[in-house]
Amino acid sequence: MADSTTAPALAGWRAWVALAGVLGAGSVAAWWLPAPLLDWQPERAFTEPWRSVTAAFVHWSEGHLLANLGAAALVAAFGWAAALPRAAAGAWLLAWPLTHAGLLSRPDLAHYGGLSGVLHAGMAVATLWLVVAARGGRRVVGAVVGAGFLAKLLSERPWGPALQQAEGWSIALAPIGHATGAIAGFVCAAALLAWGKNRGR
Repeated sequence: MADSTTAPALAGWRAWVALAGVLGAGSVAAWWLPAPLLDWQPERAFTEPWRSVTAAFVHWSEGHLLANLGAAALVAAFGWAAALPRAAAGAWLLAWPLTHAGLLSRPDLAHYGGLSGVLHAGMAVATLWLVVAARGGRRVVGAVVGAGFLAKLLSERPWGPALQQAEGWSIALAPIGHATGAIAGFVCAAALLAWGKNRGR
């Protein structure tokens, strides 16, 4: 996906892949820790703010963990192929805690854990970055992936029940986490893209 116009950004993808690695490694390490110490709980959001970070590491079943580790690898690969700069990784990092802070909009979601919300934030960052900052075929790829990504989010009906059963899953899913992740990623990416553009003037 890289082209001759992206040479200065080629070194930046390492930060993106490293962040995906931190998410994956943290999830594996947290598998042996008590979930109630780490997961998102809205009533403890302000007294125990670390949960906005550690909630990403909590998984409710082996299948949940393995699926999210695979998804993290895919998001890492997409960022590598897209030659995303370090600033994009910075936007993704900023979106990480904001993904879970957005769950305050659903206080009926008493517990939340998993990488998927933060991974959706990463995909929002990547697609917006390609659409705004890339050229030619890379911009087209970003637009196509972004359209599919938006369709996926809408199909999950995040405005519905906080917890939803999905075929093939032994646990209930929380699509609202995907939506708050996508919004957080979009906002952080837009802010850093605008900041970078203003710096370049």
